[in-house]
Amino acid sequence: MKHFVLFFAVFITLLFYTNCYSADSSPIPSSRSMQPESSIGQTGYTSHYLILANGMPPSETSETQSAKEKRERDKARKEAIELLEDDYEIDEDIETISDPLEPVNRAMFKFNDKLYFWVLKPVSRGYRFVLPEAARIRIRQFFSNAATPIRLINCTFQGKMKGVAIEATRFTINSTIGIAGLFNPAQSLFHLKEQEAELDQTLCLYGMGPIMYINWPLLGASSLRGTIGFIGDTACDPATYLLSPLIKIGIATYDEVNETSLTIGDYEALTEAALDPYIAVRNAYFQNREEKCKGKSQ
Repeated sequence: MKHFVLFFAVFITLLFYTNCYSADSSPIPSSRSMQPESSIGQTGYTSHYLILANGMPPSETSETQSAKEKRERDKARKEAIELLEDDYEIDEDIETISDPLEPVNRAMFKFNDKLYFWVLKPVSRGYRFVLPEAARIRIRQFFSNAATPIRLINCTFQGKMKGVAIEATRFTINSTIGIAGLFNPAQSLFHLKEQEAELDQTLCLYGMGPIMYINWPLLGASSLRGTIGFIGDTACDPATYLLSPLIKIGIATYDEVNETSLTIGDYEALTEAALDPYIAVRNAYFQNREEKCKGKSQ
């Protein structure tokens, strides 16, 4: 019995050895070795066995399906790069504003961005929760009516006598019938529309370009021309001389909070959809000022 068991064990061992090795003693590849190592290119030893298993002649080894797919991907990638290069060349021709102070402007932009999300937006949301929209619109109209002298003077500088007459009439109507400008009967009843007139626009009409982009802390996007315009418009505002600087700053801050409460979401829509929010804000500012300069804004 022992001899039979020993003979049986030797027989099984020889049978296993014979099945594991071919006649030339080279190992037969396992199923794991026949799997591609990656999805990019199956050439060499592994691809050879896959081709033989599929009945394909060895001469077509370099024409495997994965190799074809790799060539197609490379071709598609090349075409995509060419399209991007074409788009970049087109973008270079788009008129934009000079930005020699970009590193400083970007730092100011980050500061203003954090200020908006951490301070201005939360405060404006609370303010919006307390005060109904109708009341906030009336407050906006009040500030707009108070800024009539700025528009009237710039209409004069621009030679728009009709605009001067419209602004003077609007101020008279809205300050009386409209209760200090809280309502706008000049437009609702008499169809007298507010004129678009600022010193920045006036300087542009006289041929002055924006010169360069400036992003001021707190004030935000501007240009050298826009900065001069802001200073000039402040000088045209009677409140500058009638109120103390501290009260004037407080009123301007309240105006900003009220305006932001009516436009929450506009800034986010502009910046969140952009690859570079700084560039998006800069271009939006420049395009807006160009439209106003050309008299296309409503």
